[in-house]
Amino acid sequence: MPNRIPWTQRTFDFDFPADLFPELLERLRGTPARVEEIARALPPNVLRRRDGETWSIQENIGHLADLESLFRGRLDDFEAGATTLRAADMSNQKTHKAAHNARPIEKILNEFRTLRQQFVAQLETLSPADFSRTARHPRLQQPMRIVDMLLFHAEHDDYHLARVRELVRLFR
Repeated sequence: MPNRIPWTQRTFDFDFPADLFPELLERLRGTPARVEEIARALPPNVLRRRDGETWSIQENIGHLADLESLFRGRLDDFEAGATTLRAADMSNQKTHKAAHNARPIEKILNEFRTLRQQFVAQLETLSPADFSRTARHPRLQQPMRIVDMLLFHAEHDDYHLARVRELVRLFR
């Protein structure tokens, strides 16, 4: 596996204009299709195989679905005028308890697509000015606008998709 910076050690510079939100919405909107393209080409034994104690391909995909409720909740925090966004469960208990490897991949893919479509639909109700709303991110300890949250979310998607592709290369 390539030497990667763990997600929890990554830092972000949110120094781009808020009017980039349409491009970030497109990245988020497209993730289910990218995930499906990878997963549907693989047999169940590859999807469920772990590399040591790390998550399988299927568990990485399930994790993306698991986190949709966090990001929708954070959007609710912004809309409610919260000064600090809700914290993520850094132990990922939802993913560990979900038993994604015991579920059919089609159910996970459909769940992820539905949840992501709901999130994007909620974002599409916002005005352009709304994407500049700010609250403090609890782990990063820095201000985050809604548009920054979109970048953070898209980067998280790509982090897990890159891991999925590593596992595909390893197990093929």
